Amino acid sequence: MAGRVEGKLALVTGGAQGLGAAIAMRLAQEGAKVLVTDMNGAGAEASARAINDQAGAGSASAMQHDVTQEDQWIAVMEAAREKLDGLSILVNNAGIGVPGDIESCTLEDWRQGFAVNSDGPFLGCKHGMALLRDSQPASIINISSIAGLIASHTMPGYNASKAAVWMLSKSVALYGAKKGWDIRCNSVHPTFIDTPILDGIGRNAGIDKSVVMDKLARQIPLGRVGQPADIASAVLYLASDESRFVTGAEIKVDGGISAM
Repeated sequence: MAGRVEGKLALVTGGAQGLGAAIAMRLAQEGAKVLVTDMNGAGAEASARAINDQAGAGSASAMQHDVTQEDQWIAVMEAAREKLDGLSILVNNAGIGVPGDIESCTLEDWRQGFAVNSDGPFLGCKHGMALLRDSQPASIINISSIAGLIASHTMPGYNASKAAVWMLSKSVALYGAKKGWDIRCNSVHPTFIDTPILDGIGRNAGIDKSVVMDKLARQIPLGRVGQPADIASAVLYLASDESRFVTGAEIKVDGGISAM
């Protein structure tokens, strides 16, 4: 089945690489017109060029965007109005890791983690709502993490900031439903995914990435690390009209970790 989001208008944050790039590409391949944003403006432009090469000229455009800054969100929504002629899919994907356990995590790192991981989706939902209302049926997809549902003793900042995204998504879903709008909001919760983040883990630990991948895979019941395409497929479902009766849900794409 092709064209699952034909005619939809999508904004994907953190789209320069990894999950964001895969999500933006998949949505465009299935018929959406996409605005890719990222702190790395050059990376966002490269992602948009790749999408246009694959999905056809004019399928994607790009913009530099710091999701922690409210004025930049306002500018991005104006760009969506101009470049896309509206907005019917909002994917709040931009996120960062937060280092340190409860004793070693600094207040600066804690606040930065919340600024990107939690403030970003909040601002996106807040400032995207007006455009989404004008393009119903519409869908907000917030990328959380399995770490937003299952805690670890090593990453309180990441656990807490991603858990905030989970509850934000439910509140926004109920708000839209209460208003009688056809605007859904759901969260996606990946486990370990083969993205550049895993490259950094290996470099920081001074070990080969293959060793990191094997170690992570042993923690997952399905026995492998996920691929960006696995997350893009879940987002595509939530972005499409196939999920018109799905809102306030958390979609776990975790290879079975949450079942243990």
